[in-house]
Formats: sequence, structure tokens, C-alpha cells
Amino acid sequence: MAREANTTSANIFPCLYYRDAPAAIDWLCRAFGFVKRMVVTGENGSILHAELSLGDGVIMVSSCKPERGWVSPLDLPAVNQVISVFVPDPDAHCARAKSAGAEITDDLRDEQYGARGYMAKDIEGNHWYFGNYRPGRYWSS
Repeated sequence: MAREANTTSANIFPCLYYRDAPAAIDWLCRAFGFVKRMVVTGENGSILHAELSLGDGVIMVSSCKPERGWVSPLDLPAVNQVISVFVPDPDAHCARAKSAGAEITDDLRDEQYGARGYMAKDIEGNHWYFGNYRPGRYWSS
């Protein structure tokens, strides 16, 4: 049986690692509005590979693989990245995240470059910026 292709116009796909990947997937869907596209489970309920989408964007989620150096932010001494995600209505998105218990680290604000957004942490400490910013729209050379 042929399978319909899941296509996206995005070309960068962050891969995030969690100690409790199943819980993280459920939380990301509930708090930030991601939708499960695919989840491949391994032994003892671990996640070998998962794809979650939000609009045209896709992230991949997996259980930690410490033997490869791929660990949760809980295992790191400092922030190593911020994932920036376009959302058309940052105010509504922030309200959803707050109602799901997300830790808002930077409240909603209008940025100097014309965008509006906020920052939050997920349940294992990944930092996220959600706003109506699309890189390349505000700067000209």
C-alpha cells in the first residue's frame, strides 16, 4: 500500500534529546501545539525516532543517546541553544503554553526589529522562542 508523503517547505530540522522522550512529546503537543507525525518506539518504551510538526516546521525527538554525546539539557551545565519558531499569534500561543504549565522565561514583548514574541523552557530545559519573526524579513543589505 502506498503511503502519502509528509512534505514540508522547511529545510532545517532540529533533533532534540530527552531523558523521558515519551513525556516530552506529549508535553510539546499539549503546551506548544506540536502534532505527532511519526513515533518509533524502542526497548522499554524509549523513542528511537519521532517527528513533530508545527505549521511547516518539523522537529525530531529521541530518547538520549549518551554514548554518542546526545543528552538532555538536564545533563548540560548551561544553555546550548534556543529554538526559534514562527507562530502567527504569539499572544494566543503564550496563553496556551502558560495554561499547560510552561515556564515563561521572557514575557511577551515587541522586539526592536518589529516582531512580537516570548521565550519559554520545556520540561527538560530546552529554550524556545515563539514569535511572529521570520528571519530575513526585517534586514536588508
